[in-house]
Amino acid sequence: MGIFSRFTAATPQDLSKFENKVYSQNGEDGVIAEIFKRIGTKTQFAVEFGVEDGRECNTRLLKEQGWDVLQMDGGKNNPRYIKHEFITAENINKLFKKYNVPKHFDLLCIDIDTNDFWVWKALSDIYQPRVLIIEYNASIAPTESKVVAYDPNLTWDGSQYFGGSLLAMYRLAKKKGYELVYCDKMGVNAFFVRKDCTDNLQIKQPIDAYRGAAYGELDSNEMRTGHRPTKRKFLTIGTDLEPV
Repeated sequence: MGIFSRFTAATPQDLSKFENKVYSQNGEDGVIAEIFKRIGTKTQFAVEFGVEDGRECNTRLLKEQGWDVLQMDGGKNNPRYIKHEFITAENINKLFKKYNVPKHFDLLCIDIDTNDFWVWKALSDIYQPRVLIIEYNASIAPTESKVVAYDPNLTWDGSQYFGGSLLAMYRLAKKKGYELVYCDKMGVNAFFVRKDCTDNLQIKQPIDAYRGAAYGELDSNEMRTGHRPTKRKFLTIGTDLEPV
């Protein structure tokens, strides 16, 4: 039976059915596996930054399966195989060059809890991962295009002041040649796939793919509230990806 035999050309099966946690924080392991079942692999090279000690991340399983994986994190006490790097918009391209990241590789995961949007925006277009996973800020409605103000020294304070909204990430993805195919059930990660690799995937709009925050404290209605509120102001990003 061929890989794609269970899908029709018109309606590929939704990725929500494939969430499965092995080492990932949520169900990313299963979604990653299913996406690459459908689009195949080319290099089996993956980059992930913001992995902490590497025990719970999106690329640990791939590494065990024989992929060539570059993991980076700003923590000082992590295992040696995790490169000690504090990622910024200013150094991201230098780091990719330093660690010999191929121009065309299979997977990039961005999870730094702060400048995710700005780092992806700064990444040179010579680097073309086929699949990109990035955290989005589910505390911001999918109709709003908002991001944190860029500060290379920014660290997460545990509040809702982090990253950017799904719409902001979507606008950046479209400009870089990617389509939105999924947001996980916890309202944490957005999955984007390069346009030339989407034939067996459902392409989604932010309003349809968005999942609210399914994490954080319970409110009086027993609904999850996400991280604690913030008084810090977000920037609104226009279609030209500049603050407005």
